[in-house]
Amino acid sequence: MRKTSWETLTTKYPALFSTTLLIVALLINLYLQPNMFARETLNSNMRVFLPLVLLAVGQAFVILGGGIDISVGGIVSIVNTILAVYVGLNGSIEKMWIYMIVSLFVGALCGAINGFFIAILRLQPIITTYATSFLYVGLALFILPNPGGGIPQSIAEFYRTTTPLGIPLAFYIIAILLVIWRYIRSTQFGSYLYAVGGKAEAAYETAVPVTWIHFSTYVISGLMSAMAGIAITMLSGSGNAEIGSPMTLSAITAVVIGGTALSGGVGGVTGPIMGALTLGIIQNIISFSHINTWWETFVKATIIVIALAAPGLINLFGRRKS
Repeated sequence: MRKTSWETLTTKYPALFSTTLLIVALLINLYLQPNMFARETLNSNMRVFLPLVLLAVGQAFVILGGGIDISVGGIVSIVNTILAVYVGLNGSIEKMWIYMIVSLFVGALCGAINGFFIAILRLQPIITTYATSFLYVGLALFILPNPGGGIPQSIAEFYRTTTPLGIPLAFYIIAILLVIWRYIRSTQFGSYLYAVGGKAEAAYETAVPVTWIHFSTYVISGLMSAMAGIAITMLSGSGNAEIGSPMTLSAITAVVIGGTALSGGVGGVTGPIMGALTLGIIQNIISFSHINTWWETFVKATIIVIALAAPGLINLFGRRKS
């Protein structure tokens, strides 16, 4: 059966929907905030968007492999509380570096725990990570029962003000992520990732290490969640055991509108990055429009529904016309 033009476009360019949505959101935001491309404003926005971008990249790997990770917000919270408590407001730069490395290890460990239960014990991803999310948030609350603590002001200021060659630091990090993804996509691991996400049984029959691929995606997700936790700690400069909880839905939303299918095997990392930026811009639009904040959740849910339904509706109308 001949594909419609929309089906061809979305198959060849999974990030088409997120690109369109990003452009529309940018135009609306530009109308409400005419100076949004000024260096200071752009840097301010990008440092706020970066934690979600990092989280969405990790989530994209899991979903590409046919899973889902509901625990990412909990891992962000653990990292935030570790840095806020063990580095502290009077900590040194050396101490910050040490606990950043510890945080990355903790994030990878949390991802490995998820991967063990899901890839090795064969438990359902959504139920397992939903359960571990409570475990991780509980651990964050144990480390820091009440909001407080923080990191040295100098380190927070470095994150907030650094613009090498006049370009916000976040753009360099995003560029590095895209280069890494392009390399991964060309490797055997990248091919295996799509094969496992597309149809794990068929991949297993062709000697693809399905268990290892599933396991590794959760480790990557945990590692990216830790990086997001580091970024949001440097952004806020303080600790809060519940800081990561609202980010889970946002990360999944960014991946969905980025063209990565929840069924796995379709999409990439570029789309989710644009999806995360779009959600950040939508947050700006809501703020500048003086709309009640509860609309933010409504908008995110609406975007998910549209992202899931739009291709099917367009294809349906296309078939009827033909």
